[in-house]
Amino acid sequence: MPPPRILTGQVLCFTRSPFQGDPAGSAHLDEAVLIENGHVTRTGPLADLRTAAPDARIERYDNHLISPGFIDAHAHYPQTGIIASWGKRLRDWLETYTFPEEMRLADPAYAHRIANRYLDLTLANGTTTVATFCTSHAHSADAFFEAAQSRNLRAVAGKTCMDRNAPAALLDTAQSAYDDSAALIARWHGTGRLTYAITPRFSPTSTPDQLSALGALWAEHPTCLMQTHLSEQAEEIDWVRSLFPSARDYFDTYEAHGLLGSRGLYGHAIHLTARERARLAETGAALIHCPTSNTFIGSGLFDMAARLEDGHRIGLATDTGGGSSFSMLRTMAAAYEIGQLSGNALHPAQLWWLATAGSADALHLSDRIGTIAPGMEADLVAINLASTPAIAQRAARAEDLWQAVFPTIMMADDRAIAQIWVTGTPQS
Repeated sequence: MPPPRILTGQVLCFTRSPFQGDPAGSAHLDEAVLIENGHVTRTGPLADLRTAAPDARIERYDNHLISPGFIDAHAHYPQTGIIASWGKRLRDWLETYTFPEEMRLADPAYAHRIANRYLDLTLANGTTTVATFCTSHAHSADAFFEAAQSRNLRAVAGKTCMDRNAPAALLDTAQSAYDDSAALIARWHGTGRLTYAITPRFSPTSTPDQLSALGALWAEHPTCLMQTHLSEQAEEIDWVRSLFPSARDYFDTYEAHGLLGSRGLYGHAIHLTARERARLAETGAALIHCPTSNTFIGSGLFDMAARLEDGHRIGLATDTGGGSSFSMLRTMAAAYEIGQLSGNALHPAQLWWLATAGSADALHLSDRIGTIAPGMEADLVAINLASTPAIAQRAARAEDLWQAVFPTIMMADDRAIAQIWVTGTPQS
């Protein structure tokens, strides 16, 4: 473990969800944070922390915001190379860009190269935890987990399962999806900082037999997460209806096969019926908001305010490569813009919470990451709130913390990321 460190700056400490009560009062700033044995052990005045740990190394970021590392709750690392590809909606995107690129990951060396490239890009943007789909090749999950483990990252991933409506080179079967996933669970789930997510891509690419097999696997391994897609586009919903004519709705295609639970992660979830909303809220499953993807592929506007009123757990995600940025700052900005279009301007505290504590909660990791508090793992990022002249001149007029943070949310890029710590170890 690295030696004790004291980081000084504006240490952001959430005390509650900013969606409960006045958002501005949901967090406070401490002067410093003490890191020992990879964990936060104390926050408070610098003098108090120096007394508590006289041998600690002091690192000064006095004009920066020290925040929990960002947490991306839904991504596709195999699509790293095709991010920002032009002009397609969901099914065309899959057929034109995604499937051809995922076939390239049949080469284990290429899978390792893309996994490492992806984590280099996300870390550079201040993201310290990601939940990602892999490809249908089991070794693509091995590649990602190995890359995450070499960086000591907390990470979530799973082999994508598909046995229809995709190129033959990417298809598995109900049995091989079960067997491959079970072997990956045995190899990786709970190893170090890694979590396995059982991963049917979405109902159109899985037969009922495969969905049932994965539901049975989840029942056997209930501490795993389960990640998939739900109600992303209107055309997709029509497609599901044609494939599952007896289903009550899209969500029923998962529910009927055991793929419903509090540890379920449902990406997009834009066009939900009343029954789907009620059932998801009742179960405590997480809806994962993917704002840059929803606009880039033309899927629709996720109604954050309505889903919160329904009582849903919500995470925030880039959904790269359908999402158009690796940055959770850009993702927060897109969530704000979609909120405006939906009649609900999200407060900067709410946006920041969604990208940290909110996504940690969605991934059932809120007891380990997502906030700066004693006992939490020290995955942290120092944010320069004046990283460009345009941001600096606007932040200089700020009258409080959140006015100073908001220009960075709306205009910053990786230049705002001054330093990253993973379990207290600085990342170069």
